[in-house]
Parts: sequence; C-alpha cells; structure tokens
Amino acid sequence: MLNPRLAARYAKSILDLSIEQKSMEQVYGDMELIAKISKSNPDFVSMLKSPVIHADMKIKALDAILKKQVSELTVLFYKLLVKKERESVLPEIAKAFIEQYKVFNNIHVVNLTTAVALSDELIESILEQIRATTDMQKIELQTKVDESLIGGFILQIGDKMVEGSVSYDLKQIARQFENNDFIYKIR
Repeated sequence: MLNPRLAARYAKSILDLSIEQKSMEQVYGDMELIAKISKSNPDFVSMLKSPVIHADMKIKALDAILKKQVSELTVLFYKLLVKKERESVLPEIAKAFIEQYKVFNNIHVVNLTTAVALSDELIESILEQIRATTDMQKIELQTKVDESLIGGFILQIGDKMVEGSVSYDLKQIARQFENNDFIYKIR
C-alpha cells in the first residue's frame, strides 16, 4: 500500500541524520541501490510487504542483500523500520529520499525525449542552452528515445514542457484541417 506522506517523513529523518553525521552522499548511494533493487526485483518488494514472513527473517534477508553494500546508518535504519513494522515502505522511502536529496542539493531533473539517440556533444550543447536560459546549474538529464515523435524533441523541466516534435506539428495541422481553416466556402 502506497503511503507517500509516511515515506516522506522517514526520508526526511534519514536525510537530516545523514547530514548531521556527514554521510549524506553515502546514504544517497544506499538509497539509490535500494530503489534499483526494488524496481528490478519484485520478489524483494513482496518479501518486505509479506505479513507471513517474520521480522527476524526479513532482517536476515535484508542483511544478506544489503549489509555488505550499504553504510552502517542505512543498516540501522532498515532494522528500525522492521522493528516498527514499516519495512513495506522502504522502497517508497528510498524514492522519497532521492527526491529530497536532489531538492536539498538544488539538482534539477530534466527529461528529454527525442526521436533518435543523441550524441554526447549534442546533449552537452542542450545542457549548456538550458543553463544559459535558466538559473539551473546542477542538472540531471534523463534521455528517452520515442520513435513516434518522427523528429524533434520534447523537453520537460519540472511542470514546464517544450514540445518541438514533428508529430506534434502534424497533429496541429490535422486539427486545423478538422476546423476547416484551409477550405474556402464557395457559394
């Protein structure tokens, strides 16, 4: 069951504690690992959510999967979650932590969808253009290829979107034809 408010509170707690202990970067890496495991392994998430599996077994499983790869703070954190019977929220907490980390460090997520894969030089040019037109200096660019765009791109920064694709232009032209903007009425 999704509980974003609870996840956000726990994420804020671990973020504050990691800042206090000067281990924020390490905990960020740990949370990225947990989010990656949660996304790629549905059995991991099922194990966390299962009421049948006893808390001791969940701690052993988490230790086997994570203990050698994560910081001591993260180990103590997931053990606390199991003790409080909140381990099912761990994947959500990891995502919320990553979001809060990016906000704290002023990292902006930019989504770029293109019809074809872009070269590194073109991506860097786009990033420079974004930096020049906005006050964003730290940018995390997420690229995606969608051949249905035919050509051009879609750029999304937060809640703003720039639609510069050929498919969008063709849809606009089709709408104008539907409205009969190009047909003269002869009487």
